[in-house]
Amino acid sequence: MKNIILLLLLCFSFASWSQGTLALVDIYKNDTYRQKGFGPVRWMKDNEGYSTLERNGTFGGYDIVRYEATSGARSVLVSSEKLIPDGASQPLTIANYEWSMDNSKLLIFTNTRKVWRYHTRGDYWVLDLMSGDLTQLGSAVKATTMMFAKFSPDATRVGYVSENNIYVESLESGAITPLTTDGSASIINGTFDWVYEEELSCRDGFRWSPDGTQIAYWQSNTEGTGTFYLINNLDSNYSQPIPFPYPKVGTSNSAVKVGVVSSSGGQTQWFDVPGDPRNNYLARMDFIPNSSEVMIQQLNRKQNKNTVWTGNTHTMALTSLFTDEDKAFLDIHDNIRWLDHDQYFTWTSEKDGWLHLYKVSRDGKKMSTITQGDFDVVSINCIDPEGGYVYYIASPENYTQRYLYRSKMDGNSAPERMSPADQPGQHAYQISSNAKYAIHTFQNTTTPNKIDLINLQDHKTIRVLEDNSMLAARINALRLGRKEFVKLDIGAVVLDAWILTPPKFDPSKKYPIIFYVYGEPAGSTVQDAWQGGDLWHQFLAQQGYVVASIDNRGTNTPRGQVWRKSIYGQIGILAAHDQAAAASKLFQMFPYIDTSRVGIWGWSGGGQMTMNCLFRYPKIYKAGLAVSFVADQRLYDNIYQERYMGLLEENEENYIAGSPISHAKDLEGNLMIIHGTGDDNVHYQNFERMANELIKYNKLFDMMSYPMRTHSISERENTSLHLRETMISYWKRVLPVN
Repeated sequence: MKNIILLLLLCFSFASWSQGTLALVDIYKNDTYRQKGFGPVRWMKDNEGYSTLERNGTFGGYDIVRYEATSGARSVLVSSEKLIPDGASQPLTIANYEWSMDNSKLLIFTNTRKVWRYHTRGDYWVLDLMSGDLTQLGSAVKATTMMFAKFSPDATRVGYVSENNIYVESLESGAITPLTTDGSASIINGTFDWVYEEELSCRDGFRWSPDGTQIAYWQSNTEGTGTFYLINNLDSNYSQPIPFPYPKVGTSNSAVKVGVVSSSGGQTQWFDVPGDPRNNYLARMDFIPNSSEVMIQQLNRKQNKNTVWTGNTHTMALTSLFTDEDKAFLDIHDNIRWLDHDQYFTWTSEKDGWLHLYKVSRDGKKMSTITQGDFDVVSINCIDPEGGYVYYIASPENYTQRYLYRSKMDGNSAPERMSPADQPGQHAYQISSNAKYAIHTFQNTTTPNKIDLINLQDHKTIRVLEDNSMLAARINALRLGRKEFVKLDIGAVVLDAWILTPPKFDPSKKYPIIFYVYGEPAGSTVQDAWQGGDLWHQFLAQQGYVVASIDNRGTNTPRGQVWRKSIYGQIGILAAHDQAAAASKLFQMFPYIDTSRVGIWGWSGGGQMTMNCLFRYPKIYKAGLAVSFVADQRLYDNIYQERYMGLLEENEENYIAGSPISHAKDLEGNLMIIHGTGDDNVHYQNFERMANELIKYNKLFDMMSYPMRTHSISERENTSLHLRETMISYWKRVLPVN
């Protein structure tokens, strides 16, 4: 009977997509169109094979297995049988794992919990490969409170954070030594507060010295930082306030400093980094290899000056290495690699107008270019000093695509493209450290991820690891609309855009159009990438809508410094102008667009942009749908907003002018606003402030709140499906299809 029911369900599922019609329930609940990945993959230290996780059919859980790159020979490095604790019936769930430097021990992260965005808290176990002993760490701390555990260089100890204190545990004796004891709700050791995590990608906040005798770490004092409260009305009879320090624009930051303590315990010594610790950011810190020095990157509050220091962990003396500056803002890049017996390091900068990799001497006095040309280096994939090349992603000719290039480390060669010419789209690579092999992923708007193992030097496939052919066939059977990439010349600049037409498109008819917008420096919407098939917009097209998206100036695309920095000080102002001008250009190019039925929607910064366009350009946009939006830029966190807008006291006029709440009184068309009440990123306060302003001016609008959902509005049962059903119901009502 169960088999018959299963067969019927499979037939029903097949029918729902084989007939050429997308169903929201299949996209957002049944995972009918989920693409397969491969991995996680790690290149082994010998660079001749890689490890991955595979299900163990006998004992459950996952084995850690090795595959030889050339032959494909498989061997089990650690069977899940070895990961069954005494008295347990099931092996540990592997959320992450780390080998000791001598490969004699394995550190397992399991039973994880989410801390804001990521699962960084849980339990840790150590497997001794020689003895087979499996030992849980942290007997003196609370369960599931451990974070960022890592072996000492000699693998005799493990350091970790628990409840804002740092501990070191001996693997031989089990003795646990607290290195800090002042951790509290306001004193954070070895990790970070919300804003450092969100905007500077700082999470793991301590480092072992190369000789294992010291630990350097960050400490944050959040006292004096404004506390924001989320209110949980779902999980008890009385409301539960959830407090967390959140510095909004113009308010006080945590006071952050870097200290050094003996790994056997003792008094912490602090580096006396110049400047107010609440008005500077210690954005990066790490030990220089084979030394007792750390490198510290200090951003000023405006984030247009990055001072690089070296600090001696024995004398605590600081030396200024060099300073990178920009008239607008700087980004932090994690591309430092030490070269030439640690006498030089790599550094990423856009000081010549394009983002490139440089080689800097240890004393900071010499800087030479490694990559060069009128293009941006999007990301560094592999630095291979022995082979003499750096491998990186770039796209000099098409900003919507991504390809692998390489340049000689001496800076004396033109960029050499490695990605095949017959695969237009986006390429990603996980490269062995000797640049011999790579796990290669190819995708574009019509191609789900194709993953293969390649010989990098000739880019020849050794083995196909996952081609997602079943998903591709399923998508092709739907006969979706065609997404066309176009250029829009608005006078001051030419913008990239795409336009998607309905499957049974008739150019003689008039169609309503919905614009999808983001428009801020953190992202881009116009990319020749799979993006899950972009099935939401394909669904809209199947309902009879034309859908389009435009990347205005300032979006995160590899178009050089002038492009990226043009938005500085005018978030919400320049972008809204570009969007409106580009929409008008699009109307001229495609006469099948019904300009009386024009909608726009976006999420987060895109929700802010939606309302800026709707309120300020009512002759163009007739309806808008804003999700998880910023209503007033002064309500958002200071690191993000001040990076792109400058300090509030220097630019308050544009903070106000760029905020949609300032223009709510000008609403003429239809508007729907949607927000999660548990949004720790863009607070529900924005939703209530906007609603209050619209009510003040007697503007009618639609609204929907999702209780205790975060910025993604995805938690708890049926949320994603309900959200999309709500959205399509709105569009059908305010922009009816003929």
